[in-house]
Amino acid sequence: MIDIKVPTVGESISEVTLLQWVKKDGDYVERDEVIAELESEKATFEVNAEEAGVLKAKVKEGDTLKVGDVLASIDETATKPASVTPPPVDKKEEKKKKAEKPVVVEEKPQAPASEPTVKATPVASAIIMDRHVDASSIAPTGAGGKILKDDVLAALANPGKVTGGKALFGREERKEKMSQLRKTISRRLVEAKNSTAMLTTFNDADMSRIMEIRSKYKEKFKEAHGVGLGFMSFFAKACCIALQEWPTVNAYIDGDQLIYHDYCDISIAVSTPRGLTVPVIRNAESLSMADIEKKVIELATKARDNKLTLDDLQGGTFTITNGGVFGSLMSTPIINLPQSAILGMHKIQERPVVINGQVVARPMMYLALSYDHRIIDGRESVSFLVRVKELLENPEQLLIGKDPVKTLLEL
Repeated sequence: MIDIKVPTVGESISEVTLLQWVKKDGDYVERDEVIAELESEKATFEVNAEEAGVLKAKVKEGDTLKVGDVLASIDETATKPASVTPPPVDKKEEKKKKAEKPVVVEEKPQAPASEPTVKATPVASAIIMDRHVDASSIAPTGAGGKILKDDVLAALANPGKVTGGKALFGREERKEKMSQLRKTISRRLVEAKNSTAMLTTFNDADMSRIMEIRSKYKEKFKEAHGVGLGFMSFFAKACCIALQEWPTVNAYIDGDQLIYHDYCDISIAVSTPRGLTVPVIRNAESLSMADIEKKVIELATKARDNKLTLDDLQGGTFTITNGGVFGSLMSTPIINLPQSAILGMHKIQERPVVINGQVVARPMMYLALSYDHRIIDGRESVSFLVRVKELLENPEQLLIGKDPVKTLLEL
């Protein structure tokens, strides 16, 4: 019998949660076959069988385990079951059997198709069938829990008021254990609020030029690179240029030292069913627009499928979060420790702006930069955000980081 223990997944990780058994207790598993999925405070990972044999589960799904705890055991002496192949079906014989099979006729009247076990008067049953009413959503008032005609009419007159048989103004409660990921998110958010001098500065950007570029080149871009042209590549490029011009925004505090980075590892906030994850695009300053878009799709897909590794999540020097995809018009994003700043993108909305003395409608986006005032001064934070705004409104500058005309004139 071989014990399968919870492996070491990181220096700071001591607990994991068993998300699910991929193989069931008693199943025969092959060597290196995935038997379970575990969740740490940073990522999910798979556990493989060390030998072939019969699996004996030692813990249940949802259990919290320590690194080194026995997850399961494998009986490597068990004989591999022979695979049973069903005999080929003779279609003619099958048809003959179906023809000879007796038909059983139910003599008692059938209940409404929507709910076979529901008791209702004949008139109520007819209305339920005719109007396709979910019988479980009707509160019966008749003797013995029977649904009356008035009960059905009341449910039709007040759709959605009673669902799943629950009464109005119910006060039910349910408890659900917090996942390791949710615990980590909670702890880090509170830590960020309590341990940083966080402030937020705002600006807005006219997205007209970027939207024109996307509209004009999106088909050719996809044909050339096999990926769509989104907004994230423009923002990542703009941030990389601004971060190199304002290096303090790309730094963080480590004890009594400031750690500066000559590279831009951009973290992107990705929402998943189990919580927020922040995978990292490495050396974004050296990537092309297509490379950034491909990396965004790769990381988002891995996050959705719970395939992010610790390497995907560790590090990061600056974070971009896009609340606009959910309709957020303005927000104050919270810093992703140990980083010192985070940029919030928001919903693009047409608003009246004054250009050359004329009021015109333009697609505008609010930008929010939350920063740690202990390391980033007001001048640096505002100047950084103004530079990002300039680059977004003049995306031609993203190529070399400077105004083409000024560069030509050496100004």
